[in-house]
Amino acid sequence: MSDRRGASNKGPSGHGTGKKKTAASARDTALQVLTAVEQEGAYSNLLLNGALQKSGLTPADAGLATELVYGTISRQNTIDYFLEQFVAKGMAKLQPWVRNLLRLSFYQLYYLDRIPPHAAVNEAVNIAKKRGHQGISGMVNGVLRNVLRRKEELQIPKELTPITRIALEHSHPEWLVAKWVQQFGEDTAEEICKANNEPPSVSVRVNTSQVSRDKLIESMKEQGIEAIPSFVSEDGIIVMSGGNMALTSWYKEGLLSIQDESSMLVGEAVDPQTGMSVLDCCAAPGGKTCHIAEKLAGSGTVIANDIHPHKAKLIEDQAKRLGLNNIRTLSGDAVKLAEQYPPESFDRILLDAPCSGLGVIRRKPDLKWTKSPSDIEEISAIQSGLLDAVCGLLKPGGMLVYSTCTIEKSENTEMVEQFLERHPEFEVSPEMPDSWTELSEAATREPIGLQILPQDYHSDGFYIARLVKRTK
Repeated sequence: MSDRRGASNKGPSGHGTGKKKTAASARDTALQVLTAVEQEGAYSNLLLNGALQKSGLTPADAGLATELVYGTISRQNTIDYFLEQFVAKGMAKLQPWVRNLLRLSFYQLYYLDRIPPHAAVNEAVNIAKKRGHQGISGMVNGVLRNVLRRKEELQIPKELTPITRIALEHSHPEWLVAKWVQQFGEDTAEEICKANNEPPSVSVRVNTSQVSRDKLIESMKEQGIEAIPSFVSEDGIIVMSGGNMALTSWYKEGLLSIQDESSMLVGEAVDPQTGMSVLDCCAAPGGKTCHIAEKLAGSGTVIANDIHPHKAKLIEDQAKRLGLNNIRTLSGDAVKLAEQYPPESFDRILLDAPCSGLGVIRRKPDLKWTKSPSDIEEISAIQSGLLDAVCGLLKPGGMLVYSTCTIEKSENTEMVEQFLERHPEFEVSPEMPDSWTELSEAATREPIGLQILPQDYHSDGFYIARLVKRTK
C-alpha cells in the first residue's frame, strides 16, 4: 500500500495530468469519510466502503484511503493531544472538516514513515484551499510544518497516572481503560489497547462440505498466495498475501467464507451431530449459521432467525453460494421465537447475542469513541432477556451456546452465571471442544467458557459458553 502521487498536480493513478483532478484523491476520500463519521455518527467501515465504490481510486490509493481512515480514528485522542499544542484556538473550535484534515495529515507525518512529508503537507494545503478560504489553508500549512519541525519532541509525558498514560499512548478513552484495568489488571489492559491498534489478520473459513483445508491451501499456493493453517480454528486459513478474498474464484464457487478465526470457534462449539435441528437466534450476516450447516454435511436443519428482514436475504445468499440446502430463514424478534415453536424443539441453540462489540475494535475503531458505560448496561439487559426467552426451546440433553464479540465480563461470564442461577435446569457442559485444549490461556481465563482477548492469537476478542440442559 503506498502513496504514489507525490506531487499535488498528479491524478489518482499517479500520472501527472497537468489539469485539475476529476476524481477525488485518497486523502479527499479519507477526509470525506472521517468528517461524516464525526458529524453523523455512522460506522466508518460502511461509509468507507460506499465512498471507495464511488471514488474511482486505484487499488493503491484505495489502500491509502483505508489506512488513513482507520489509522486516524484508531489514534484519534493521541493525535488531538499533540495537535492541541499547535492549534492556537484549540481543536474543538475548528470546523469538523478542518479538524479531520489536520488529524489525517498528522497521522501521516507521525505514524506513516513511508509517506513523504512534503506530499502529506502539500495535499492538505491544496484540499484546504479548495474547501475553505486562504486563512484556513495558511493555518493548515503553518500547523503541519510546525509539527514536522518539532516531531521528535512529541512524546507522551512520563509522569501521568497509569490509566491516563495507557489511554493516551494507545488511544483509548480513559473510562474504558479504567474498566479493563479493573477487570484484567494494568498489564493485560495495556496489551488489549495495543492489540486494538494493530491491523486485523485476513482469515477465511473452509467450506469442509466441499473441500479440505489442506487442498484449499495447496490450491492457494499454486496461485502464488501465501496461506497457512489457522492455529485457532480447525476450519480456518490465514491469508498472508492475496488481496480481497471475496473477489476470488474460491469464494464465488463456495469453497470459502471470510470470517475471523475467533468467530469460527462458535460453529465448532455448537458441534452439531448428523440430523440435528439447530436454532440460530440472531443469525445475520450468516457466517456462523453457514458454518453449522456445513458441519451437518447436508443433514438436519438450521433455523436462522434475525430481527431485520433484509438480513434474512443475506443469509439466503450465503447459503446459496456455499451450496447449503439445510438452512431455513426467519425474520422476527428472537424474544418471540417461543411463540412460533413448541417447547423442547431443538437439539442445539446458538445465541450469538447482540453486544457492545468491544472485542472487534481493531476492525471498527470508532466503537471505542462512540460506546459509553450506559450502552453496556442496556445491552446486558437485552442479552439476559434473550437467554430467558429462548432456553425453553432446547430439548433435555441439548446444548445452548452463548457467544459475544466483546470482552466485557458483565456481558460474558457474569451474564452466564446469572442465567445459571435463574435456570437450575442448565449446567456448564463438562466437555470441552478439541480446539479449546490448544487455547489453554483463553479456556482458563474465566471460570466459565472461553474468553479470547485480541492479543491472544491476533484474532477478535470473543466469548463462548456451552450450557447443557439436564435430562429429566
